Amino acid sequence: MPTAVNALASLLAVSSLGWTLWRGITEGRVALAFGVLVALGELARWGSMRDREPAPLGAAGALAYALLGENAGQPTHHGAPQVIAVVVAAALVGAVPHVALGKGPSPDHMARRVLTVGFAAVCFQPLYNSGKLKEWVGHGPSFALVMVALLVLTALCDAVLAATTAHARTGWPFGPLLRDELRAMLGIGSAVCATGAVMALAVAVAGLWALPVFSIPLLLTQLSFRRYAAVRATYRQTIASLARATEIAGYTPQGHARRVAGLSRAVGRDLGLSEPDLIVLEHAALMHDIGQLSLVDPVPAGATAALPETEQRRIALLGGAVVRQTGVDSAIAVVVERQADPYRDQPLTARIVRTANAYDEMARGEGPTGSLDGPLQALERLRLATGRDYQAEVVESLARVLSRAGNGRA
Repeated sequence: MPTAVNALASLLAVSSLGWTLWRGITEGRVALAFGVLVALGELARWGSMRDREPAPLGAAGALAYALLGENAGQPTHHGAPQVIAVVVAAALVGAVPHVALGKGPSPDHMARRVLTVGFAAVCFQPLYNSGKLKEWVGHGPSFALVMVALLVLTALCDAVLAATTAHARTGWPFGPLLRDELRAMLGIGSAVCATGAVMALAVAVAGLWALPVFSIPLLLTQLSFRRYAAVRATYRQTIASLARATEIAGYTPQGHARRVAGLSRAVGRDLGLSEPDLIVLEHAALMHDIGQLSLVDPVPAGATAALPETEQRRIALLGGAVVRQTGVDSAIAVVVERQADPYRDQPLTARIVRTANAYDEMARGEGPTGSLDGPLQALERLRLATGRDYQAEVVESLARVLSRAGNGRA
């Protein structure tokens, strides 16, 4: 599916560029203004490709050009192929410095940009240029409602493409992926759509001078999101540093918390948890052993499963108390302090951490050193303990995650 999506986007981009070069640029001054805006938006790209929209100004400019019908009261006549050609050319120019630094946009992201802008342009340009849209709704509030409806459809198209591509590449459930994409659109996505619509309407009345004026609010929004992302990154680094305290003190093996967190997040994603739950799950997995700092003597290899239940519960409760003192989300503390409860009484997030932790402990101590017998035997022991210590669905999800990792799928 990703290959088909990328191929379709490439075909659309090449054909649009060829058509535009053959027919010539219509209203070159307008095309140049929007091309510069898209290129500057790409140059101002921030974050990584894990972010929902790392180049919001470029995306808003592309949508505005796709929905442009007039320039200072004069009708425009550029069609959908020219919209796609200008957006692709400008995006490639703006991406050159990032590609040189090894931080360029991914093929999936570029394909989505081409297809979503193409969708908006194909839906709007032929109707407007033929006069049918004006005949049906005029230029009043109904016209604005039509643009809003088209933006909603375009956003849905982008979300479906993103979820479909991620599902094909990772094997994660499509429904939760689509839900997370739609939830993410309430943030920077809604700002991009709103700015694109306002730009198109403003240029129709005031001309091209409206572009820099209406770019400023989105740039400020982008700056706010960048600061928010920096705060989140610092927050996670703080949690990771706290989690390493048990490793530095010799209570748990090196990398144990990081491995458990990675497995827990992957299992949670496979089971369809939402992004907020996945964040809680990952942070709780990083800090699940912090209660061991209360022990006088470290448990060999940090494996607490062999301790009496009362001791396990004491360690878990102390760990939860430590987490609460750090000021992080109380949901993280709940997962940590309920690690020693019977699994049927635990929330799903705690069951996942419990299973991932047990697997990592067993896999380290099973089989020949470095051989695959250890992980295989650890997984078999977990399966034998389902119904008593671990939830069967979580164990089977872990098996799927390990299988995908073995096949090279993240």
